[in-house]
Amino acid sequence: MRITVIGRSPAWQDANGACSGYLVESGETKVLVDCGNGVFGKLRGQLDHREINAVVISHPHGDHILDLFPFAYALIYGPPRTAGKPILYMPPGGMEVLRTIAGSFDKETLIEDAFDTIEYVPDEGVTVGDIAIEMAEVPHFTRAYAMAISTSAQAKFVYGADCGVSDALVALARGADVLMVEATLPAGLPADPQAESGHLTPVQAGQIAHDAGVGRLVLTHASDVLDLEGSRQAAAAVFAGPVEMSAQGSSWDL
Repeated sequence: MRITVIGRSPAWQDANGACSGYLVESGETKVLVDCGNGVFGKLRGQLDHREINAVVISHPHGDHILDLFPFAYALIYGPPRTAGKPILYMPPGGMEVLRTIAGSFDKETLIEDAFDTIEYVPDEGVTVGDIAIEMAEVPHFTRAYAMAISTSAQAKFVYGADCGVSDALVALARGADVLMVEATLPAGLPADPQAESGHLTPVQAGQIAHDAGVGRLVLTHASDVLDLEGSRQAAAAVFAGPVEMSAQGSSWDL
Protein backbone atom coordinates (compact mmCIF):
# COMPACT_ATOMS: atom_id res chain seq x y z
CA MET A 1 0.00 0.00 0.00
CA ARG A 2 1.28 3.45 -0.91
CA ILE A 3 0.07 6.71 0.62
CA THR A 4 0.80 9.97 -1.21
CA VAL A 5 0.10 13.50 -0.02
CA ILE A 6 -1.79 15.37 -2.74
CA GLY A 7 -2.68 18.31 -0.50
CA ARG A 8 -1.96 18.99 3.16
CA SER A 9 -2.99 22.58 3.90
CA PRO A 10 -5.65 23.63 6.44
CA ALA A 11 -8.64 25.83 5.57
CA TRP A 12 -6.56 27.99 3.21
CA GLN A 13 -3.97 26.69 0.80
CA ASP A 14 -0.22 26.99 1.31
CA ALA A 15 1.62 28.92 -1.39
CA ASN A 16 1.40 26.71 -4.50
CA GLY A 17 -0.33 24.10 -2.35
CA ALA A 18 -3.65 22.37 -1.89
CA CYS A 19 -5.95 21.56 1.00
CA SER A 20 -6.64 18.06 2.29
CA GLY A 21 -6.27 15.19 -0.18
CA TYR A 22 -4.44 11.87 0.22
CA LEU A 23 -4.05 9.13 -2.37
CA VAL A 24 -4.06 5.50 -1.21
CA GLU A 25 -3.00 2.84 -3.71
CA SER A 26 -2.92 -0.94 -3.42
CA GLY A 27 -2.34 -2.87 -6.63
CA GLU A 28 -4.84 -1.55 -9.17
CA THR A 29 -7.05 0.04 -6.52
CA LYS A 30 -6.77 3.81 -6.10
CA VAL A 31 -8.70 5.70 -3.44
CA LEU A 32 -8.63 9.45 -2.82
CA VAL A 33 -9.27 10.40 0.80
CA ASP A 34 -10.72 13.92 0.93
CA CYS A 35 -10.73 16.36 -2.00
CA GLY A 36 -10.23 19.91 -0.76
CA ASN A 37 -9.59 23.05 -2.78
CA GLY A 38 -6.56 22.69 -5.05
CA VAL A 39 -6.45 18.90 -4.81
CA PHE A 40 -7.84 18.00 -8.23
CA GLY A 41 -5.14 19.79 -10.20
CA LYS A 42 -2.40 18.33 -7.99
CA LEU A 43 -3.96 14.86 -8.36
CA ARG A 44 -3.78 15.15 -12.13
CA GLY A 45 -0.06 15.77 -11.75
CA GLN A 46 0.21 12.32 -10.16
CA LEU A 47 -2.07 10.22 -12.37
CA ASP A 48 -5.02 10.22 -14.74
CA HIS A 49 -8.01 11.17 -12.58
CA ARG A 50 -10.07 8.53 -14.38
CA GLU A 51 -8.00 5.86 -12.59
CA ILE A 52 -9.54 6.77 -9.23
CA ASN A 53 -11.90 4.00 -8.09
CA ALA A 54 -13.40 5.87 -5.16
CA VAL A 55 -13.27 9.09 -3.17
CA VAL A 56 -13.91 8.87 0.58
CA ILE A 57 -14.71 12.07 2.48
CA SER A 58 -14.04 12.45 6.20
CA HIS A 59 -16.34 15.45 6.75
CA PRO A 60 -18.05 18.09 4.60
CA HIS A 61 -15.97 21.19 5.32
CA GLY A 62 -14.84 23.15 2.27
CA ASP A 63 -11.14 22.32 2.60
CA HIS A 64 -12.08 18.63 2.32
CA ILE A 65 -14.73 18.72 -0.44
CA LEU A 66 -14.51 21.74 -2.73
CA ASP A 67 -12.49 20.12 -5.50
CA LEU A 68 -15.17 17.48 -5.94
CA PHE A 69 -16.77 20.08 -8.22
CA PRO A 70 -13.96 20.38 -10.81
CA PHE A 71 -13.52 16.62 -10.48
CA ALA A 72 -17.19 16.21 -11.39
CA TYR A 73 -16.92 18.49 -14.43
CA ALA A 74 -13.90 16.52 -15.67
CA LEU A 75 -15.82 13.25 -15.35
CA ILE A 76 -18.93 14.63 -17.07
CA TYR A 77 -17.35 16.60 -19.91
CA GLY A 78 -13.88 15.10 -20.25
CA PRO A 79 -12.85 11.79 -21.85
CA PRO A 80 -15.03 9.02 -20.41
CA ARG A 81 -13.94 6.33 -18.01
CA THR A 82 -14.13 2.75 -19.27
CA ALA A 83 -15.45 1.41 -15.98
CA GLY A 84 -18.42 3.69 -15.37
CA LYS A 85 -18.61 6.21 -12.56
CA PRO A 86 -16.22 6.20 -9.61
CA ILE A 87 -17.83 5.89 -6.20
CA LEU A 88 -18.06 8.86 -3.86
CA TYR A 89 -18.47 7.91 -0.21
CA MET A 90 -19.82 10.78 1.89
CA PRO A 91 -20.48 10.85 5.63
CA PRO A 92 -24.10 10.85 6.81
CA GLY A 93 -25.81 14.02 5.63
CA GLY A 94 -22.94 14.93 3.34
CA MET A 95 -24.86 14.71 0.08
CA GLU A 96 -27.25 17.44 1.17
CA VAL A 97 -24.25 19.73 1.65
CA LEU A 98 -22.99 18.97 -1.86
CA ARG A 99 -26.43 19.46 -3.40
CA THR A 100 -26.78 22.83 -1.68
CA ILE A 101 -23.41 24.03 -2.94
CA ALA A 102 -23.93 22.70 -6.46
CA GLY A 103 -27.40 24.21 -6.67
CA SER A 104 -26.01 27.68 -6.04
CA PHE A 105 -24.19 27.70 -9.39
CA ASP A 106 -25.34 24.62 -11.35
CA LYS A 107 -27.94 21.91 -10.99
CA GLU A 108 -28.16 20.24 -7.60
CA THR A 109 -27.37 16.81 -9.04
CA LEU A 110 -23.96 17.82 -10.44
CA ILE A 111 -22.04 15.49 -8.13
CA GLU A 112 -24.50 12.63 -8.59
CA ASP A 113 -24.23 13.00 -12.37
CA ALA A 114 -20.48 12.35 -12.09
CA PHE A 115 -20.16 9.85 -9.24
CA ASP A 116 -22.04 6.90 -7.84
CA THR A 117 -22.77 8.43 -4.45
CA ILE A 118 -23.12 6.56 -1.17
CA GLU A 119 -23.51 7.96 2.33
CA TYR A 120 -21.52 5.48 4.35
CA VAL A 121 -22.57 3.94 7.66
CA PRO A 122 -19.56 4.66 9.89
CA ASP A 123 -19.93 1.50 11.98
CA GLU A 124 -19.83 -0.60 8.81
CA GLY A 125 -16.86 1.09 7.15
CA VAL A 126 -16.03 0.96 3.45
CA THR A 127 -14.28 -1.56 1.22
CA VAL A 128 -12.83 -0.67 -2.19
CA GLY A 129 -10.98 -3.51 -3.93
CA ASP A 130 -8.53 -4.86 -1.38
CA ILE A 131 -8.56 -1.62 0.64
CA ALA A 132 -10.67 -1.77 3.81
CA ILE A 133 -11.52 1.39 5.74
CA GLU A 134 -12.68 1.33 9.36
CA MET A 135 -14.07 4.58 10.75
CA ALA A 136 -14.42 6.30 14.09
CA GLU A 137 -16.14 9.59 14.86
CA VAL A 138 -13.75 12.22 16.20
CA PRO A 139 -14.49 15.61 17.82
CA HIS A 140 -14.68 18.48 15.36
CA PHE A 141 -17.01 21.38 14.58
CA THR A 142 -19.15 19.05 12.48
CA ARG A 143 -19.41 15.27 12.43
CA ALA A 144 -16.05 13.99 11.25
CA TYR A 145 -14.60 10.51 10.85
CA ALA A 146 -11.05 9.27 11.23
CA MET A 147 -10.12 6.30 9.05
CA ALA A 148 -8.01 3.19 9.60
CA ILE A 149 -7.02 2.02 6.13
CA SER A 150 -5.63 -1.48 5.70
CA THR A 151 -5.03 -4.19 3.13
CA SER A 152 -4.77 -7.96 3.06
CA ALA A 153 -1.02 -7.49 3.58
CA GLN A 154 -1.93 -6.20 7.06
CA ALA A 155 -0.41 -2.77 6.50
CA LYS A 156 -2.30 -0.14 8.49
CA PHE A 157 -2.47 3.60 7.82
CA VAL A 158 -4.61 5.84 10.01
CA TYR A 159 -5.84 9.27 8.95
CA GLY A 160 -7.18 11.34 11.81
CA ALA A 161 -9.25 13.77 9.70
CA ASP A 162 -9.78 17.09 11.50
CA CYS A 163 -10.14 16.45 15.19
CA GLY A 164 -9.56 17.48 18.77
CA VAL A 165 -8.20 15.23 21.50
CA SER A 166 -9.87 11.85 21.04
CA ASP A 167 -9.78 8.51 22.83
CA ALA A 168 -11.60 7.08 19.81
CA LEU A 169 -8.69 8.05 17.57
CA VAL A 170 -6.20 6.47 19.97
CA ALA A 171 -8.17 3.22 19.85
CA LEU A 172 -8.50 3.32 16.06
CA ALA A 173 -4.79 4.04 15.58
CA ARG A 174 -3.47 1.43 17.97
CA GLY A 175 -0.53 -0.37 16.38
CA ALA A 176 -0.75 1.50 13.06
CA ASP A 177 2.32 1.61 10.84
CA VAL A 178 1.67 5.29 10.07
CA LEU A 179 -0.60 7.75 11.85
CA MET A 180 -1.27 10.94 9.93
CA VAL A 181 -2.88 13.42 12.26
CA GLU A 182 -3.53 17.12 12.12
CA ALA A 183 -1.44 19.70 14.01
CA THR A 184 -3.43 22.78 13.05
CA LEU A 185 -2.77 24.79 16.19
CA PRO A 186 0.54 26.55 16.92
CA ALA A 187 3.19 24.61 18.81
CA GLY A 188 3.37 27.22 21.57
CA LEU A 189 -0.34 27.15 22.35
CA PRO A 190 -0.88 25.75 25.88
CA ALA A 191 -2.65 22.41 25.76
CA ASP A 192 -5.70 22.59 28.02
CA PRO A 193 -7.16 19.07 28.31
CA GLN A 194 -10.46 20.55 29.50
CA ALA A 195 -10.83 22.87 26.51
CA GLU A 196 -13.16 21.82 23.74
CA SER A 197 -11.50 22.12 20.36
CA GLY A 198 -11.90 20.67 16.92
CA HIS A 199 -8.16 20.84 16.28
CA LEU A 200 -4.89 19.64 17.83
CA THR A 201 -1.62 21.16 18.92
CA PRO A 202 1.54 19.24 17.92
CA VAL A 203 1.97 18.14 21.54
CA GLN A 204 -1.55 16.68 21.57
CA ALA A 205 -0.87 14.96 18.24
CA GLY A 206 2.32 13.48 19.67
CA GLN A 207 0.46 12.25 22.74
CA ILE A 208 -2.11 10.46 20.58
CA ALA A 209 0.72 8.74 18.67
CA HIS A 210 2.42 7.79 21.94
CA ASP A 211 -0.76 6.42 23.49
CA ALA A 212 -1.63 4.44 20.35
CA GLY A 213 1.86 2.94 19.98
CA VAL A 214 2.13 3.73 16.27
CA GLY A 215 5.22 3.18 14.17
CA ARG A 216 5.48 6.65 12.62
CA LEU A 217 3.74 9.98 13.16
CA VAL A 218 3.06 12.33 10.24
CA LEU A 219 1.71 15.78 11.08
CA THR A 220 -0.54 17.50 8.58
CA HIS A 221 -3.19 20.25 8.16
CA ALA A 222 -0.82 22.95 9.47
CA SER A 223 -0.37 26.21 7.57
CA ASP A 224 2.95 27.25 6.08
CA VAL A 225 2.65 30.51 8.06
CA LEU A 226 3.51 28.50 11.20
CA ASP A 227 6.91 27.28 12.35
CA LEU A 228 6.44 23.77 10.94
CA GLU A 229 9.80 22.51 12.14
CA GLY A 230 8.96 23.82 15.59
CA SER A 231 5.68 21.90 15.40
CA ARG A 232 7.52 18.72 14.42
CA GLN A 233 9.96 19.12 17.31
CA ALA A 234 7.14 19.71 19.79
CA ALA A 235 5.45 16.46 18.75
CA ALA A 236 8.78 14.61 18.82
CA ALA A 237 9.29 15.66 22.44
CA VAL A 238 6.23 13.57 23.32
CA PHE A 239 6.38 10.70 20.79
CA ALA A 240 9.65 8.75 20.66
CA GLY A 241 9.19 7.28 17.19
CA PRO A 242 9.86 8.95 13.83
CA VAL A 243 7.99 12.24 13.40
CA GLU A 244 7.73 14.22 10.18
CA MET A 245 5.67 17.05 8.76
CA SER A 246 3.70 16.11 5.67
CA ALA A 247 4.76 17.69 2.40
CA GLN A 248 2.99 17.80 -0.92
CA GLY A 249 4.08 14.77 -2.94
CA SER A 250 5.62 12.87 -0.03
CA SER A 251 4.71 9.19 0.13
CA TRP A 252 5.09 6.06 2.24
CA ASP A 253 5.09 2.41 1.19
CA LEU A 254 3.64 0.00 3.74
